[in-house]
Amino acid sequence: MTSNFDIVTVGSGHNGLTAAAYLAAAGKSVLVLERNAWFGGGVVTRELTVPGFLHDQHSMAHIFIQGNPLLKDDELGLKSKYGLKYVFPDMPFVSVFEDGDTLGIYRDPERTRADIARHSQKDADAFMRLSQTAAKWVPMLASTFYAPPAPMGASFAMMDQSLEGQEIMAAMFKSCYDVIIETFENERVRLHFTRLIGENLTGPEEKGSGLGVYVFLGFTEAYGFGCPIGGSGALTSALIKLIEDHGGEVRANADVTKVFVKNGRAAGVRTADGEEFMAGQGVIGAIHPHLLGEMVENIDEGVAKRAADTQISENCCITIHAALNEPLKFKAGDHVNNGYMIELLPPRLDDIRHFFDQLRYGRLPDRSMIGIGSLTQFDPSRAPAGKATMQVWDYVPYEHPDGGHEHWETAKHRHVEKMIERMQPYISNLTPDNIIAYHSDSPVDMERTSPSFRRGDIHGIAPYLHQSGAHRPTPELGQGTVPGVDGLYLVGPFQAPGGGVFGAGRATAIRMFEDLQLDFDKVGQKA
Repeated sequence: MTSNFDIVTVGSGHNGLTAAAYLAAAGKSVLVLERNAWFGGGVVTRELTVPGFLHDQHSMAHIFIQGNPLLKDDELGLKSKYGLKYVFPDMPFVSVFEDGDTLGIYRDPERTRADIARHSQKDADAFMRLSQTAAKWVPMLASTFYAPPAPMGASFAMMDQSLEGQEIMAAMFKSCYDVIIETFENERVRLHFTRLIGENLTGPEEKGSGLGVYVFLGFTEAYGFGCPIGGSGALTSALIKLIEDHGGEVRANADVTKVFVKNGRAAGVRTADGEEFMAGQGVIGAIHPHLLGEMVENIDEGVAKRAADTQISENCCITIHAALNEPLKFKAGDHVNNGYMIELLPPRLDDIRHFFDQLRYGRLPDRSMIGIGSLTQFDPSRAPAGKATMQVWDYVPYEHPDGGHEHWETAKHRHVEKMIERMQPYISNLTPDNIIAYHSDSPVDMERTSPSFRRGDIHGIAPYLHQSGAHRPTPELGQGTVPGVDGLYLVGPFQAPGGGVFGAGRATAIRMFEDLQLDFDKVGQKA
């Protein structure tokens, strides 16, 4: 059986849905095909434990998408027409130390400054300088996240023409660790910021990561951590409502295995059960670069090989999603629950460095590096009255040292026990009678939920400098198009600007509008 559409989208991750939504709003007939029984890719909310408890299986904070005109200007009406709502906690990030001390990052930089001043007045002053620089840089950096990326060489040449541009380049080439050590002198302040940047799933000493300090801080203060009411999947639901409202279709249990090409142009897709869907004007594909050669017919061998050679991060997540009888009680004080991301920190900065070094060499770290979110604190609709949810993450290698990736099938529950044991000195009620049920995902489980999370890398490929901007995933694929295959457009965390909730499918849509000779500026008027 063959069906005809203007646009066929492979995968229902939020980037593919975003691109499809813009095309649907422009009047194109759109079909989205998802291999799973649920939609959303990494932006999904599911009842993973017991009925009535909603868990964000992957992304839990919508940060960078808040600067996207998709939401900032509500271009498609996701908020005004389709019910998408956010709350923004005052303290997006808080570190908890073993002795009960805490250190927060707030939307208001003056509150962060006051908290840092308890540890070091000099660092508090240094923080304000960092905050002011980040606030100055973020508008320019943000403008590059939601449109097709500028060529790398031209970008560097432009930055090299001014002192400010040279300062940005210097930060870009350094590591996060370099920037933090140069900025702060207090051990706990350094620990605090190093752990924040570690949430990008890269070690703090990775050269080429230094700009992340400014990006994370600048976005945190300018936009905050968006908590979607009803769960992370509320964004997915709003996008699907828009597509369907404009006559499009979003179909589950449709595993696309091939993009077929005719006369040098992507003509449609074929599913595992043999059904074909013709795309008259374009195929949007969330196709991991490692799979491009086997999924796309007649692709140039060199293009496919270079895509397959892209590097995946050594740092994978293992997660716990728990249904709780009552909210967590932190020994450091009730104020900890006001933090969106709660990080349990080791005593020394070198402990974090050693942790990521062990991952770099494929070893299982000898201690857990725990992050916690209990989002029922901000969105009570995610659990029955008086109950709570808990999301916990730690970093591990994809290949378990005791038996490869297959070993995670049996090892993940032992690791979960280790994580809970690590948390108990910080939390007074993390006891068996408070945990109603839990669900855990190893890196292998994450790979199963989405082909974009290859080898457990939830950012698709590693966020290294040579795999960033217009060179993400490779220089020839960095514009979201495939040389030699017209009408095929790539989306996903392995495309610019990278992993996380950016709504970067908007950039793909802009490219498609250009090719289809549509006026992108008018799309919001039609939505």
